[in-house]
Amino acid sequence: MKNITRTVWILSFVSLFTDMASEMLYPIMPIYLKTIGFSIVLIGILEGVAEAVAGLSKGYFGKLSDNSGKRVPYVQMGYAFSAISKPMMALFIYPLWIFFARTIDRIGKGIRTGARDAILSDEATPETKGKVFGFHRSMDTLGAVLGPLLALLYLYFYPEDYITLFYIAFFPGLFAILASFLLKDKNNAQPKEKKSASFLVSFHYWKESPALYRKVVIGLLAFALFNSSDVFLLLKAKQSGLSDTLVIGLYIFYNLIYALCAFPIGILGDKIGLKKMFISGLSLFVIVYLGMGLSTNSYVLIGLFLLYGIYAAATEGIAKAWISNITDKKDTATAIGTYAGFQSICTMLASSLAGLIWYQFGASETFMVTGIATILIVFYFVFWVRLQVEN
Repeated sequence: MKNITRTVWILSFVSLFTDMASEMLYPIMPIYLKTIGFSIVLIGILEGVAEAVAGLSKGYFGKLSDNSGKRVPYVQMGYAFSAISKPMMALFIYPLWIFFARTIDRIGKGIRTGARDAILSDEATPETKGKVFGFHRSMDTLGAVLGPLLALLYLYFYPEDYITLFYIAFFPGLFAILASFLLKDKNNAQPKEKKSASFLVSFHYWKESPALYRKVVIGLLAFALFNSSDVFLLLKAKQSGLSDTLVIGLYIFYNLIYALCAFPIGILGDKIGLKKMFISGLSLFVIVYLGMGLSTNSYVLIGLFLLYGIYAAATEGIAKAWISNITDKKDTATAIGTYAGFQSICTMLASSLAGLIWYQFGASETFMVTGIATILIVFYFVFWVRLQVEN
C-alpha cells in the first residue's frame, strides 16, 4: 500500500465508522419518514435543506482551518456532531425536530469536510492524489456496505422497528470520534495569517480563486444541480415492486461496487488524467438515469445500480483530487469547502426539484430530465473545459 500513510489509514477508518452509522439509516430513512407522515415532496425538501445548511458552513470552516493552520480539531468536532445527531432522530417525530436533527448531522459534515480533505491532499503528491482520495473513498464506502448490512440483519429479526436503529447507529459514530483522537496536526501546520472568516467566505473565495478552478467548478456545480439525493433511486426501486429488504440489499450492492472500485479507479485516474476519469463517470451516470427512467425490470435495476457504483467511484474522490491539484496548497480546505458548500446548495435545489417533478409527472420523467441534462454537462467538460494539465 505504497503512498498510503498512517494518517490516511486513520482518517479512512474514522470515515468508515461514521459512514457505517449514517448508511445504517440512509436506506431506511425514506421508508421511516413516510411511516411518520412525510410526503415525497417533504422528503425531497428535508434532504435538500439539510444539505444546503451544511453547505454554507463548508467554505467557512475550511477557511477557518486554513487561517489557523489546524486541521484535526475541525475533523474531531465534525464527526462528533454527526454521531450525536443519530439518536436525536428517534427522540421525537415532529417535522421541525427531524429537520433540526438532520441538519446537525450535515453541519458536522460541513465542519470536517475541508479540513479532512486538506489532510488527505497534504499526504499525497500531485501524481498520487487520485490514489489517496480513492483509497479514502473505498474505506468510507465500505462503511456504507457494513451499515446497511447491520440494518438488514436487525430488521430481519425486528421488522419495521426503525427507531431502535437510530440508537444503535450512535455506537459506530462513537468509535469514529475515539479514532479521530489518534490524528495529529503536522508540526509545520502554522497559521498563514491571523484574520477572521466571514460565514459567506465561499463567495469571497470564488472571486479570488484561479480561473481554472472556477471553470472546473462551474461544470461540477451544473451537474450537482441535477444530481438529486440517492433517496429517489431507492424510492424508484421500491416503486418497481421490490421489498424493503431487497431495496436495502440493492443499496448494499451499489456501495460494495463503489468501495471495490474507488481505489483502483483513483490509481487509474492518476495515470490517464483526472478530467478523463471524471467524464467517464458522468457518462455512466447518464446511462443509469436514462435506464431508470425507461425500465422497471428488477434485473435491469440491479445492472443499473452496479453501473451507479462505478460512476460514484469515478467522480466523488476524483473531483476533490482534481480541485486540490488546481488550487494553491495554502487554500486547499477553503477551495474544497467552497466547492462542497455550493454543491450542497445545488443538491438542495436538485432534490427539491426532483421531488416536485416526481409528484407532478412521475418517476420516469424525473430520471429522464436528469439524464438529458447530464449529457449537456458532459459536452461542457469535453469541449469547453480545456486544461493545460489534464489532472
